[in-house]
Amino acid sequence: MQGTVDGFSYGLVTPLVAYLMACLGGALGLRCTTRSMLVSNSWRPGWLALGSAAIGSGIWTMHFVAMMGFKVEQAPIHYDRSMTFASLGVAIVMVGIGIFIVGYRGAKGTALMTGGAITGLGIASMHYLGMAGMRLNGKLEYNTVTVAVSVVIAVAAATVALWAAGQVRGFLWSVGASLIMGLAVTGMHYTGMAALSVHVHGTAAPITGDSAASLLAPLMIGPLAFLLLAGVVVVFDPLMVMGKPVWTPVENKPGVPARELVAHPPSRRLVLRSRRHSGHQRSRTPQNR
Repeated sequence: MQGTVDGFSYGLVTPLVAYLMACLGGALGLRCTTRSMLVSNSWRPGWLALGSAAIGSGIWTMHFVAMMGFKVEQAPIHYDRSMTFASLGVAIVMVGIGIFIVGYRGAKGTALMTGGAITGLGIASMHYLGMAGMRLNGKLEYNTVTVAVSVVIAVAAATVALWAAGQVRGFLWSVGASLIMGLAVTGMHYTGMAALSVHVHGTAAPITGDSAASLLAPLMIGPLAFLLLAGVVVVFDPLMVMGKPVWTPVENKPGVPARELVAHPPSRRLVLRSRRHSGHQRSRTPQNR
C-alpha cells in the first residue's frame, strides 16, 4: 500500500528553523575556513577542524530539524541510534576533507573542484545515511533522477561556498555566502525528500529504534551547544569580524610558491663606507720604524 508522506506536518516552522541551522553552521564554518587562510601553518589545522565540525554539525542539525516535520500517515517513524550518529560522523569527516584541501591548496582550480565535490558528497551522504536510519513498517524507495539532482545541488552549493570562503573579503561576504549555502543545502534536503516514496506493509510488525521526540530532540543538544561555542570563538576573534589579515610569510599562504633567495651585490654607498672605515683604522695604527 502506498503511504501518504507529509514533509511539512508543522507547516513552515521546521523548514525555516532548518534553514537557520544550515546558515548558522555555514557561517561559522566558512569564517573559520577564511581565518585559516590568514594565519601561519601552526594554527591552520585547528581553524580548519573547527570549521569542519561547525558545517557538519549545522547541516546535520538542519536535516533532523526538517525530519521532525516528516511523517507517514499510516506508519509511525522511529530512528536507529547508531545510524543517526554515523550520519553526523560522516558529515564532519567528509566536509573536513574538502575544507582541508581548500585550506592548504587554495580555493581555486583543481583544489576547489575536488574540495567542493568531496564536501558536497559528504552533505548528500549524511542525508541519505540519516534516511537509512529510519525504521517504519514499510519500504523506502527513491527516484534515481531526483536523487541525482539533489547530489548535484549539494556539490554545487559546497563548491560555491568554499570559493566564497577563499576570497577573504570580510564578515558580510561570508554571511552572504552562508545564506546561499543554507538555501542550497536545505533545498538539497527537500529535493531528496521529494525523491522518496513509502510502501507501507499490510501487516503490522514491531518497530525497533527510538521515536523522533525521544531521540532527535535530546541528540541535537550536543551539536547546538557546539555551534554556540564556535560562535563565541568567532565573535571574540576580532580578525574574524574585521577581515584584516595578520602578517604571515607569503611562503605559508596556500597557492603561493616560495620565493627564491637572490644574492644582491653590495651597494656603492656601502662599499665607500667600508673603504673609508678601513682607511681610518690604518691611520690610527702606529707605523714601524
